[in-house]
Amino acid sequence: MNKKNIGFNSKLIHAGGIEDEKGSAVTPIYQTSTFKFKNADQGARFFSGEEKGYIYTRLGNPTIEDLENTLADLENGYAALATASGMAAVNTVYLTLLGQGEHVIGHNALYGPSRGIMEKLYPRFGVEYDFVDCTKIEEIEKVIKPNTKLLYLETPANPTMGITDIAAASALAKKHNITVCVDNTFLSPYLQKPLDLGADIVLHSMTKFINGHADIVGGIIIAKEKEMFDALRYTMTNMGFNMDPHQAYLARRGLKTLAIRIDRAQENAKKIAEFLESHPKVEWVLYPGLKSHPQYELAKKQMEGPGSMISFELKGGLDAGKKVMDNVQLAVLAVSLGGVETLIQHPASMTHSKIPRGERIEAGISDGLVRLSVGIEDVDDLLDDLRQALEKV
Repeated sequence: MNKKNIGFNSKLIHAGGIEDEKGSAVTPIYQTSTFKFKNADQGARFFSGEEKGYIYTRLGNPTIEDLENTLADLENGYAALATASGMAAVNTVYLTLLGQGEHVIGHNALYGPSRGIMEKLYPRFGVEYDFVDCTKIEEIEKVIKPNTKLLYLETPANPTMGITDIAAASALAKKHNITVCVDNTFLSPYLQKPLDLGADIVLHSMTKFINGHADIVGGIIIAKEKEMFDALRYTMTNMGFNMDPHQAYLARRGLKTLAIRIDRAQENAKKIAEFLESHPKVEWVLYPGLKSHPQYELAKKQMEGPGSMISFELKGGLDAGKKVMDNVQLAVLAVSLGGVETLIQHPASMTHSKIPRGERIEAGISDGLVRLSVGIEDVDDLLDDLRQALEKV
């Protein structure tokens, strides 16, 4: 049997390709900083690249490589790099592709730190940026410059749930020789494959859906082509952004249940989104599975499902939103997303608080917006919890 041709769930369990010489049924934790050579000549061959082998965990480790191989396979990429955090993955991309006098275009509603570091840190090194509504391809086209090197997308966007047409954006970028990177954290490769739609790089915060249990921090970058992978790898290894073997073990273990977790959470999210949309105290709901979503048809075209992330606003704005968040009893008031537990948070005062209010409002992140990451609990319990919290408003 050719394991390249097996189904997605089978790949979640069996992909990776690292065989343990002791016969372990799962890839062990190779908790070591360095590796022994059989002799001086072998060490020299490993360093020269003449022979493949492990030298030092910052440069490669079997536990980490097993996770990397699996994600590259799931995203249909050439190869992957596991990093210490999602932001280590973001910075690896930025540092590899952007230099003095070069320009990046990003979606105006990105994960807060992905935008914040570009606005506050990278200008020190001469990098220019524009953040626009990338759900409108014409807005991207307006800000393309001769020095534009990177189009950085996040779709669905965090936390506005705006959806960018990856194929159309990638086609435009290719005309101008611009590299396209897509943050696929909100959906995972189970629901969306950006490389198949024309992107050059895809990344994830593995802290979220890929690990799925809110117990590690980690990131992953998958490149479509070898040349790009080699450039990213040079940055990642030399900047020391690598993942720890124990992190990788936990992420690989969590990954095995990705599809069944997402299926359950997505099923819950659809019912909750419908409940919220019909509630008299809710102003609006943004969820790709609702026909009221502005890019509902695009979501059906490029996504295998709407996912389990919901943004909504209550009548009464911020005060009403705080009242709900302070009164939920089952949902957890915490940042992050993609775990088995339902999480609720307020982006304007939490994850996106560093973005100036005017820019935040322009990006669609209103003061009263509430973000809900739906978990795998019994949906009736989640509905009861939201119902009783809404009664307090």
